[in-house]
Amino acid sequence: MPNNDDRALLLVLEPEAGRLFDRHAKVAQEWFPHDYIPYRLGRDFDKEPWTPDQPRLTGVAQTAFEIGLLTEDNLPSYHRLIHGMFGQGDGAWMNWVGRWTAEEGRHAIVLRDYLTVTRNIDPIALERGRMTQLQQGYEHDAPGLLRGLAYVAFQELATRISHRNTGRYSDDPVADRIMVRIAADENLHMVFYRDIIGAALKIDPSAAVQAIVDEVLAFEMPGAGIPGFLRKAATIAKAGIYDLRVHRDEVLLPIIQHWKIFELGGLDAAAEAARKRLAEHLETLDAAAKRFEEKLLRSTTPRIVRAG
Repeated sequence: MPNNDDRALLLVLEPEAGRLFDRHAKVAQEWFPHDYIPYRLGRDFDKEPWTPDQPRLTGVAQTAFEIGLLTEDNLPSYHRLIHGMFGQGDGAWMNWVGRWTAEEGRHAIVLRDYLTVTRNIDPIALERGRMTQLQQGYEHDAPGLLRGLAYVAFQELATRISHRNTGRYSDDPVADRIMVRIAADENLHMVFYRDIIGAALKIDPSAAVQAIVDEVLAFEMPGAGIPGFLRKAATIAKAGIYDLRVHRDEVLLPIIQHWKIFELGGLDAAAEAARKRLAEHLETLDAAAKRFEEKLLRSTTPRIVRAG
């Protein structure tokens, strides 16, 4: 449950949360997972069991889809954490939690149906992965409100880009269309969280900056608990689907620049120190990304073709 400071901030921010929810509801498009699945390709598994020669996706694309689906599968854990972060009641915050959860629920549905119908991943392995993932859940120390909001802003953008690049890398028009659709949802979710933090920056800029920096320095994708995640994430990074360069330049920088973190005035000493740590961290990430890119020159993994 939120502490007293967080409850007070939730109350102050609730009118803005209501405005952002109404904006979201006006622009979000209704869509149906079944419209995106080529059911004509479906075959009975009891009559024709899955075999490793059936997928048309590459191993890298299979890995990216697996990570994406298992991450989406953990929605019950994410709902629990976000509901706990916002507290109780039936106001704008709870309206948002309900809408966000309902929209996110479609992502696992459409991904699993696509992978099952097209036989692009072993369905038994998928189900075992789902069972493992949901039983394990997503364990994360309950963050303070500001830090929690900062996390979901960055995470939604990271997920949007990862999904979009997975679809592009798949070289399958059906998969790409699905990922474009999911990415559009994730983008709208990111915009809600990004803009509510923008409102918080006007109310208490020093506290918000400290929370943002703390989260950037500790950021971890929600799929990190998936068995073999580090190895699979390395494969995805080599393919350019999601790597350090993407994380720094396409996830962190756009939101940080939108919030004008390095232009804010009137910060207290702790926030100024946090802002300095953020600048140093971004420089460290840039150097690490350059080293990774140099190593890629020796890699045989095909890289994603970037959109023009």
